[in-house]
Amino acid sequence: MTDKRCCIIISGKVQGVYYRAYTKIHAEKMNVNGYAKNLPDGRVEIVAEGDEFDVLSFIQFIRSGPPSAIIESFDVEWQKAKGEFKDFRID
Repeated sequence: MTDKRCCIIISGKVQGVYYRAYTKIHAEKMNVNGYAKNLPDGRVEIVAEGDEFDVLSFIQFIRSGPPSAIIESFDVEWQKAKGEFKDFRID
């Protein structure tokens, strides 16, 4: 059941360090759907949907990112769940 949705914007050294692939691997393990994409300004945007427990666990896990990432900011905005995703993709 999809009951939670959030948009996460991460800044720092988050492009070119496998952040999106890392996110996808853990989203699939945690039953979270959505996407991760690089933004033109060097940040990464993640939209995640799923069960509340799964989304909260996912956020906690990806907060640190892969070992080569340096997170400067990690902003979460909660939104109304839409149930529009069937999987987690990298855009």
